[in-house]
This record gives sequence, C-alpha cells and structure tokens, in this order.
Amino acid sequence: MSTPQELLKLAVTVATEAAELIVERRRGTITVADTKSTATDIVTAVDRESEELIRARVLQARPDDSFLGEEGDDIFGSSGVRWVVDPIDGTVNYLYDIPTYAVSIAVEQDGRTVAGVVVDAPKGEVFTATLGGGAFLDGKPIRVSECTDLDRALVGTGFGYDPARRQVQAGVVEQLITQVRDIRRIGVGAIDLCYVGCGRLDAVYERGLNPWDYGAGALVAAEAGARVGGLNGAEVSPEMSIAATPGVFDALHDALAAADPLRA
Repeated sequence: MSTPQELLKLAVTVATEAAELIVERRRGTITVADTKSTATDIVTAVDRESEELIRARVLQARPDDSFLGEEGDDIFGSSGVRWVVDPIDGTVNYLYDIPTYAVSIAVEQDGRTVAGVVVDAPKGEVFTATLGGGAFLDGKPIRVSECTDLDRALVGTGFGYDPARRQVQAGVVEQLITQVRDIRRIGVGAIDLCYVGCGRLDAVYERGLNPWDYGAGALVAAEAGARVGGLNGAEVSPEMSIAATPGVFDALHDALAAADPLRA
C-alpha cells in the first residue's frame, strides 16, 4: 500500500497536467458535447478529454486501483484505493470563459479520503491535503479564518440545475442573506471548499454536490481547520455539504436547518 503522501504526489502530477490541457483547449472554441440532468447541465468534449487523460495516467501507474470519474464509466480495482475525479469542476464557467474552474482529484483508501488536490487551472493555484498532514496552497500551509460570528461570515453556495430545486434554494438564500456578511456564488464547489480552507470564505454550504465535487476540497478544508459535515451530524454527502470555521459552523447549520434545506 502506498502512503497518502505518495498518492498525493501522483495526484498532483496528473491534476497539473490535466489543468494545463484544459487551459490550452480553452484558447480555442468550446462547444457543448452533451447534457446530463437538464439542458443546462452540460458536458464539453474537453471534460471527457481531461478525464480520459487522468484515468490513463493513474491506471498506468496503478493498474489495480479503482476509478470514479464524473464523465466516464466506473472502474473497479482490487487494491482498496479509489481515485475520485472531476476533470473540470465549473464547466459552465469554462464554457463562458469565466476564469475560475478546476481539476479535482481525491484519493480514497478503504473508503476514506486520504489525499486530495484541487488545481485552479486559470490561476495555477494548487491546493493539497493529506489526512492528518495539513492543507497547503502552492506548498505553503493554510488555515481557516478566525471568524466566529455568522453575521460577519462571508458564505459561499451553489445551485442545482433543476428549476424547482433552484426556486427552493433561492428561498434558503433569502432567509440566510440577512444573517451573514454576504453570499458568494463562485460556481465551482471544489474551489468554494478550498477557499474556506485558506480564509477567502468563512463558510460554504450546498445541496447536490457529488463525491467528485467535494472529495478533495472537503479534505483541504478539514485539514486547514474547518468543521466539515452535513446536517444533524451526518457526513458530507449529496444531501448537504457544509464547511465553516469552527466558530461559525453551528450557527450556519442551525440557520440552514430552519430554512428547510432538505428540500433545496
């Protein structure tokens, strides 16, 4: 079995190569190749190309590992290690040439995330973490902000693609907006989580994130000192993802519970 540090080293190498690929491809014309849950939930050909590159590099180095990607078929290996990959997190930003999108790779051992990397491709920023080993931005340690009051917290969130879900999520924001400093919608779940880790946001919440969205970013946030979880003691899941400074988490959790985010 490899150590988390060894797994992270491979993840960073592969994620950096994929990030360079998608930035290079963005210099050309980007078109929608397919849609998923709704007509606005898009996939580009570059999403698929990036995931194919990551899968090929990982399985060439570690052929017995499992692989879960957003765009391709799952691969089941025998090693107990699984790679959880978002080849472009923030595809709509990517389509519109909004310069915030990322490659996210989390590595699990026996079902537990032990290493993660999120590369903000346009900026070239590399967020990394290993379980118990801390979190880093471009190799320098990061920590969450010192915010302790919800009414002083800058909070990130995101919205689903289904119009009915968005309507409910807008209602949650309407209730929350008067209780916080302000709300940001960056459009990249992995980066939201990393921004909590480095203090650019004080908290983030979102319903509907998938494991490839939150796998690496949640580890970065947690290793940087954030409390990370779902509602009522649950773990982070597609049902709800919350990451916040320790002083803000409970108040944000309670505000979301009061706003009925289970329907969001």
